[in-house]
Amino acid sequence: MCEYVLFSDATADLSQQMVEELKIEIIPLLFNLDGTAFHNYPDNHELDPAVFYDKLRTGSLCTTSQINSVTFEEYFTPVLEQGKDILYLAFSSGLSGTYQSACIAAAELSERFPQRTVRVVDTLSASMGEGLVVYMAAKLCQQGKPLDEVADWVEQNKQKICQWFTVDDLMFLKRGGRVSSTAAIVGSMLGIKPVLHVDSEGHLIPMQKVRGRKASLDALVARMQQTAIDPETNAIFISHGDCEADANYVADCLREKLGAKNIFINFIGPVIGAHSGPGTVALFFVGSER
Repeated sequence: MCEYVLFSDATADLSQQMVEELKIEIIPLLFNLDGTAFHNYPDNHELDPAVFYDKLRTGSLCTTSQINSVTFEEYFTPVLEQGKDILYLAFSSGLSGTYQSACIAAAELSERFPQRTVRVVDTLSASMGEGLVVYMAAKLCQQGKPLDEVADWVEQNKQKICQWFTVDDLMFLKRGGRVSSTAAIVGSMLGIKPVLHVDSEGHLIPMQKVRGRKASLDALVARMQQTAIDPETNAIFISHGDCEADANYVADCLREKLGAKNIFINFIGPVIGAHSGPGTVALFFVGSER
């Protein structure tokens, strides 16, 4: 039994079933939809993701907030009071200030609990890319590996978590400053679908433009074919913005072309989905390089 608790946050987009199986603690993030505040929990009990995406499709506006240091202290303090240590795997610092907030909380708690350890690791990942890092770390924890060994493993291997996305609606990337207004309008008219990835610094970077939805999904598969390590046995995660059929298409291609068997599919949660939009498909796997 581990003498520490593994934490992450809701942007990992792990299902409630997987959270329970891995025995990890998830801290929710806040999002505001049409003036109403919600928490992004793995079980989606405050707002069903299909309803969320339907609202985005009809023009609803959503804003998101990072986790602040006070919230981290509220979640971490009871664990430390029980005499347990904490390993927190954070949402990419290239996309959010959540990691920095966790570091502030850890520094404060180290003064209050000098005999305890709170270690914070930046996954440099998002959505189920972050989730894949957490999944692999949790497996090590279940094997009885000590906190520092697991944390060091994450630091040494997080750059091998490959993260590729495609979006269906360029206007959501425009709102987030990822593409210009002109590029979004012209691209939408021509049916251009960008392929993006999370780079080594945890930023979302456009990498390729293809024409048509199927071509963009095939491009994700092609990217995996180029760098995947042991796709027949390693876990592969696919997240989607309320387009499960497209996620299943990618999964079927991976089974056919790479012999993949260990595939997990889940929604992209509202905090990530507010910026990527409905129709986003994201593919995460272990590779030789990002």
